[in-house]
Amino acid sequence: MPLEQRQVHNVAEAKAWDVLQSVQDPEIPALTLVDLNVIRHVKANDQGVEVEMTPTFMGCPALDRMKEDIRIRLQEAGFKNVRVNVNLTVPWSTDMLIESSKEKLQKFGIAPPPVLQESLPATLLLPVQCPFCNSTETRLESEFGSTLCKQLYYCDSCRQSFERFKPL
Repeated sequence: MPLEQRQVHNVAEAKAWDVLQSVQDPEIPALTLVDLNVIRHVKANDQGVEVEMTPTFMGCPALDRMKEDIRIRLQEAGFKNVRVNVNLTVPWSTDMLIESSKEKLQKFGIAPPPVLQESLPATLLLPVQCPFCNSTETRLESEFGSTLCKQLYYCDSCRQSFERFKPL
C-alpha cells in the first residue's frame, strides 16, 4: 500500500517498514515486496514484528523465499521475534500497483499491466506498449513468461521479445 496509507503506530513499525522497503521480489528484482503491495500490514513492538502478506498468485512458487527474505532482513535489523503470515482472504490485484511501481517495471523491460476495469475482457484487448520502443505494434506470444505472473510478447517495431505483468 502506498506510504501515505500505511498504518504506523510506533517507531518499531516505522523501522520494520523501512527494512521491508529493501526486500526485493525474487522473481521481479526491479520491485520490492513493498512496491508490489504484497506486504499488507506490519505490527511491531519491543517483543518482535508480525508481517502480513498476500502473494500475487495463490500458488506463487516464490512464496517461501519471500517469507524467508522478510524474516532474514528483519532479524538482521534487530527484530528478535519475526512472524510472517500469509493472508489469502483479500486477493492481490495488479490494480494495487502504484504508478511508480509500474514505471520501475517498464524501466526494467517489463510492460506494466493496465488498470482493470469492470469489463476484464475489454481491458485485455487493449494494445500492449513495448517497454523498449513504446510501440503498440505488439502481439502475445505466450500466456506464460518466465514466471506465472508474466506473459511473453513480441514487438513488431523493434523486434524485441518482452514480458508483460499479467493483469489480475
